[in-house]
Amino acid sequence: MQLSATDWRRRLESPRWRGAAAAFAGALPMLSFPQPSLWWFAYVALVPWMLLARSAPTARRAAYDGWLGGFGFMLAVHHWLLPSLHVFTFVIAALVGALWAPWGWLVRRFLGGLPSPGKVVAALFVLPSGWLMAELVRSWEGLGGPWGMIGSSQWEVEPALRLASVGGVWLLSFLIVAMNVAVTVLIAIRRSRLPALAALVATAVATSAAWVWSPRPDAGGQVRIALVQPGPINGVAGAEKRFAREEALTRQLAGQDVDLVVWGESSVGFDLSDRPNLANRIAALSREVGADIIVNVDARRADRPGIYKSSVVVGPEGPTGDRYDKMRLVPFGEYVPFRSVLGWATSVGKAAGEDRKRGTEQVVMSVGDGMRVGPMVCFESAFPDMSRNLARNGADVLLAQSSTSTFQNSWAPEQHASLAALRAAETGRPMVHSTLTGASAVYGPSGERVGDWLGTSASAWEVYDVPLAGGVTPYARFGEWPVYAALLILAALGATQGIRSLRIRRAAPEPHVPPARTAHGSPAHPGR
Repeated sequence: MQLSATDWRRRLESPRWRGAAAAFAGALPMLSFPQPSLWWFAYVALVPWMLLARSAPTARRAAYDGWLGGFGFMLAVHHWLLPSLHVFTFVIAALVGALWAPWGWLVRRFLGGLPSPGKVVAALFVLPSGWLMAELVRSWEGLGGPWGMIGSSQWEVEPALRLASVGGVWLLSFLIVAMNVAVTVLIAIRRSRLPALAALVATAVATSAAWVWSPRPDAGGQVRIALVQPGPINGVAGAEKRFAREEALTRQLAGQDVDLVVWGESSVGFDLSDRPNLANRIAALSREVGADIIVNVDARRADRPGIYKSSVVVGPEGPTGDRYDKMRLVPFGEYVPFRSVLGWATSVGKAAGEDRKRGTEQVVMSVGDGMRVGPMVCFESAFPDMSRNLARNGADVLLAQSSTSTFQNSWAPEQHASLAALRAAETGRPMVHSTLTGASAVYGPSGERVGDWLGTSASAWEVYDVPLAGGVTPYARFGEWPVYAALLILAALGATQGIRSLRIRRAAPEPHVPPARTAHGSPAHPGR
């Protein structure tokens, strides 16, 4: 049965139908990310959501539309968590989705009804700023981190990567939302199409200007880096079997003239100081291959209490002493926030039974003949500030060791691998994304792909000729300036609204008070 426009309007008057429509509209942007990777869809993906919010009968309803759309967005972006966290995935999506309630209110405030051209122009700045605030708050690791920022959908678009070098993924998110606002106006508000078209032209001009004038990384030679991906290994004695497979694959690199060998996250399941035989076997591989090997130890440490995930350099003589302990842990996967309250999550899913310990500082490691490597572990590659800090501290190559084996048959591995392209473009440094089970990938200093991915079906090694670069990108120099600009825009909005309310209150006429009457007459005519 085909529904007419009138039927749809009638159904949207129902809170249940409207809520379902908002959640569905909020989920649409997920198609912009890998695996579908319809990057162009990001520029219109928010339009249905905004059309719904602007038509809300009340401001409260628009805020609900924002909340439910945020719930749909977060659930879609993290849908691969469902097999692990089950019902708790919905709880997280509902809590974090509330961050978009103010955004839904702003959509109606600036685009509802028949807004003036001036209001539309303001919307082109206010609504992207509001979106950035939601992304900023949820970027806290306790809320899941900045996974699925809408700007990261542009990881394979060369002009967008150039813009990322100027303002990071934050600038991409701002411009994508602004483009969605312009398209919404073109569709729904005919008399304000001129500022919408002007916004589209201005975005094109800004992109072209960034393409021409933004500094490019200064090319400076190359290094040969080998990734070793053992593939899925399960069952009894999985850690020993994985180590043996990594050992066999690494031995095949002899004669490949590599400068560095990288294993994935949790590639070694035992503390090397407690198992010197394993350290000696890795050192023997280093001598055989002729290069240092960076492994990732996921084990209880012998020198301090608790389980750590640590990037460790092993050279021909054994561990060199360079070590990085993971600082930002995956909520529920590696620790349970407020375990005394939320510990029940371990009974309904695969949440961490014991909290892992955190490192205290980032580390730049020296490997090979003076190469400096900045390591990150797992979803730390989603945090733009971590890679920026490493680049500013002198890293020649950024490195992420990861394992998405729990989510092997989902969209997560490809989406995770794509984040490295943004981090490389932002910092002007090549980035290596090495995993246990795929997808492993390497990107050059402009975010361009180097070689082929090692997919989730591969148990293999691959050698990449990685171009190096120097110089400092605007993003590396100035940081998250689009976020600060968004804060200023929202602060200016708040100040403007406050001044306007004060003026209205002062200009309002004094309420008319009728003359008081007494039992003996009115004040003007006593006795009457």
